[in-house]
Amino acid sequence: MPLSYPRPHRPNHRRSVAALAATLLTAGLLAACSGEDGPQRSVDAFLAGWRSGDLQAVGLVDTTGAKLPAAEVTREIKELSGELAATPPTLTRRGEPKITADTATASVRVEWQLPGETRWAYDREVRLTHGDDDQWQVIWEPRVVHEQLTKGDRLALRRDTGPRAGLLDAAGQPIVAPRPVVRVGVQPSEVTDVKKLVKDLDGAFKAIRPALVPAVDLTDLPQRVAKAEPGAFVEVVTLREEAYRQIKPRIYDLPGTKFQSDKLDLAPTREFARALLGSVDPAQADDLAAHPDRYVAGDLVGHGGLQGRYDERLRGGPGLTVLVERPAEDGKLAPTGTELFRREPQPGQAVKTTLDVAAQNAADGALRAEPRRSALVAVRISDGAVLAAANGPGPAGENLAFTAQVPPGSTFKMVSALGLLDRGAVTLDGPVDCPKTFTVDGRSFKNSDNFALGSVPFRTDFAKSCNTAFAALAPKLGGDGLAAAGRSLGLEGQWDLGTDAFTGKVSAGGSPAEQAAASFGQGTTLVSPLAMAGATAAVARGRFEQPKLLVEPAPAKPAAAGEPLKAESVEALRTMMREVVTTGTGSALKDVPGGEVYGKTGTAEYDDNPAHTHAWFVGWRGDVAFAVFVEKGGASTASAVPIAERFLRALPAR
Repeated sequence: MPLSYPRPHRPNHRRSVAALAATLLTAGLLAACSGEDGPQRSVDAFLAGWRSGDLQAVGLVDTTGAKLPAAEVTREIKELSGELAATPPTLTRRGEPKITADTATASVRVEWQLPGETRWAYDREVRLTHGDDDQWQVIWEPRVVHEQLTKGDRLALRRDTGPRAGLLDAAGQPIVAPRPVVRVGVQPSEVTDVKKLVKDLDGAFKAIRPALVPAVDLTDLPQRVAKAEPGAFVEVVTLREEAYRQIKPRIYDLPGTKFQSDKLDLAPTREFARALLGSVDPAQADDLAAHPDRYVAGDLVGHGGLQGRYDERLRGGPGLTVLVERPAEDGKLAPTGTELFRREPQPGQAVKTTLDVAAQNAADGALRAEPRRSALVAVRISDGAVLAAANGPGPAGENLAFTAQVPPGSTFKMVSALGLLDRGAVTLDGPVDCPKTFTVDGRSFKNSDNFALGSVPFRTDFAKSCNTAFAALAPKLGGDGLAAAGRSLGLEGQWDLGTDAFTGKVSAGGSPAEQAAASFGQGTTLVSPLAMAGATAAVARGRFEQPKLLVEPAPAKPAAAGEPLKAESVEALRTMMREVVTTGTGSALKDVPGGEVYGKTGTAEYDDNPAHTHAWFVGWRGDVAFAVFVEKGGASTASAVPIAERFLRALPAR
């Protein structure tokens, strides 16, 4: 077949214009069918305007077809949203609108983000009508926001707090529980002499042991009585029942006094492990500012200690209810009884501790008469459980028992002696000189009260707490021997107790003078009472076991148990610690009932003045090891040892 070539093409302008017109017409029809000018466009504009608060781009009519100003609908949406207005919902069109003649219906997903990361979602319908201007207009009615809303309604939030869980003792019983109290008050109509009443009440309150009640300020009582109704109950103070019984004979018959019995959630005593446990109080301004999404005014919040650290666990999750309110006759909003959404409050989860009520009470009682800052920690030897953590007078939230960083003084001779015994540098009966003074690199060391023993068995140096003997023996430990001995007892370890704790820092690699000072707990060595209680328990047990405070939730990474201590070394050390009590500096404890007491006294200088000293005693009886610390306590025999005696006499033998 022969090839043929097309003739040159000459455009037909009339035909091109017609084709272009047909193409544009077809495109317009397709666009209309695809919804470019359909109801979905109006729906999307309405949803965008709802969130932004600007509905100017939307045609709006009421249910009768009358046009509505955009500003009026914007205002009504905001009013209907009520307490949720500040956080408009996320709005999503679900699929294409359904068109029936001149009306259309679009399905919309409404999703509110409520406090506490709570999501409330539901579906609504937006109805539209095709207006005379060939535009789709949104039919506005309150039901668009929620099907149960009518004009004038408001969405409101109600927050319900779940029951706060408690801190539990070792027996699984709540430490804080309902306990009887007496509210002491005054009835103005029966007061005959308010000045005398204030004086009598003040004298009675001051007679109560400080551990049972804080100082009561009565300076404003006359003014409060004068302003109150004659038959009113003007509360003065709420007392634990045992405190009230102490002063009842002095205040019961005073003219005007009245009394109301009640129960409050309280610990066994006012001072019961207070710094360790923390407190629960109404939310403070700082709480509300730091966590506006978590707390509201009136919430109970844990502050300090375990209550603060485990606040979220203990308090659980608050419940939320979205309800409908409507203006009442007085113009104020009142609930209608209609609930639209509810999330039930989640009860808190308890925190179980190892604290033993009898041991804690004994520890608190032992410190009660001590006016200086002090601490006592008790640990069960068999498993490392912390039985008591008491803190004497001082800031209520300061847990000196766990976090103090102070020199251990001669209690550290327990560590030095272990190191020396491990190295074979001493034996129980080997003679070690105890001179009045001993000089190292120009630094002179002396004993308490400048005593000297001469050449005596090492066990005597230990029992009598001879500093100069240990200073002379320090070179036998080497640069890191003391630190190594301390680490074998758990000092400087990475302990995980579920709360803050200082495990000690032992001097190592210092000058000869520093090594001499460190050998009897001076120099740069620092410890806490908890660290020394743990080390003492390790000596009694024969190996280190990290002290444990929390059973549930259990700490994630407790320190591994230590290697067994050398049997011959630790046995000799125990022998010497027993002799501290039978013939040495702790002899005041030798007649304490309940079993043999082992221990070591300690006096620690904390500045350059030898007269300024902390006081220590560490020891054990039966299955309980303990450490006593008194800040600026002077001689341990005058402060720490008497505290240890009070503790042991009050502690049931175990």
